[in-house]
Amino acid sequence: MEMSGKKVLIVDDDPNIREVISVLLSSEGYEVDAAENGEMAVEKALSGSGFDIVVLDIMMPDMDGIEVCTRIREKSRVPVLFLTAKSQDQDKVDAYSKGGDDFLVKPFSQTELLMKIKSLIRRHTEYDKANAGEDSDTRLSDDIVVDTRKRSVLKDGVRISLTDKEFDILRYFMDHRGEVVQNKDLYENVWGEQYLTSAGNTIMVHILNLRKKLEQDVSKPEIIKTVWGKGYRVD
Repeated sequence: MEMSGKKVLIVDDDPNIREVISVLLSSEGYEVDAAENGEMAVEKALSGSGFDIVVLDIMMPDMDGIEVCTRIREKSRVPVLFLTAKSQDQDKVDAYSKGGDDFLVKPFSQTELLMKIKSLIRRHTEYDKANAGEDSDTRLSDDIVVDTRKRSVLKDGVRISLTDKEFDILRYFMDHRGEVVQNKDLYENVWGEQYLTSAGNTIMVHILNLRKKLEQDVSKPEIIKTVWGKGYRVD
């Protein structure tokens, strides 16, 4: 997919990082804007400027990237790629649980950064196109209805806020209802990347976040069921 004209918001308090990424993305045909702090990032992301992705640092003064993502998610489902020096598993859990779609650790490979940005934008765009003509409400359980065209989920009539990645995972499960979905298949189809063992933790975090939003009792899931030693299943 041609990425020319796609708009990227870069959020980092380090001017050198902003400059490096801006030059890299501009050379690839992206329209680039930047924010040096969290307040500016939220204002720009929600300004209606039509960004296709936000590349977001975590460690910033006053308002960190986790809070920025939380505030963006209140009103927008634009893909968010965290780009940060924080690399502990808990950092990734925090990032994904607050609505992040992907995570890249500094120092980063420019090639990997480009790949992740292209992948996130492509999936976001293709999903919107694929569902543009549908009018499909699917009942997931007695209290949960999924609208695949609007990419929305209602629980007891109240809309649940899902990230793009969470909805993509749920949609994949729904497309394979009654089947056991293995981590490898889920990751390679939803993330669009080769599955490595370490990706299992990423999947686990996203499944936990989905269960917190969908299940009545996370400790006894009735919607996204674990099939021990094999994967997950949605009936």
